[in-house]
Amino acid sequence: MTAGRCDVLTTDASGLYSMRAGANDPSEHVVLPEIISKEPLGPVVRQGDDQWFNIVRWSLNAMITAEEIGVTSATVDMVSNNPERERLMGRSGSTHEYVGLTPDWTYQIIKQVGNYSESFERNIGVDTPIGIARGVNALWSQGGILYSPPFR
Repeated sequence: MTAGRCDVLTTDASGLYSMRAGANDPSEHVVLPEIISKEPLGPVVRQGDDQWFNIVRWSLNAMITAEEIGVTSATVDMVSNNPERERLMGRSGSTHEYVGLTPDWTYQIIKQVGNYSESFERNIGVDTPIGIARGVNALWSQGGILYSPPFR
């Protein structure tokens, strides 16, 4: 790719964006918007560690749910009348028991890392060197495929 002998390169979109960001002159490389394969990427854990699997899965779900209901790292301390928000923040519900963590575990994730959008945009979004648009990584309500089961 960097030797100038390659006209086309295919791999998953995140790989293409990463390679472009690492090029000497990223502006010489274009990632086409068409998606020609389905290669979902996400958190992976070692098989057989069910508790760690649940923590990782529900941590991602917490970040997605926070984005869905408008909770950000800047607004996480607000208390509301929204039962879903109160469950997500660990002020009611019992999801924390299921994953074996303290009631404020989701609050800590959102406070320290942010919701899914904040993390995506900060690390690989359009205003970073990698420059990926949300696309299918957007919420289902915004044309993407992300959604989370409810917190109980």
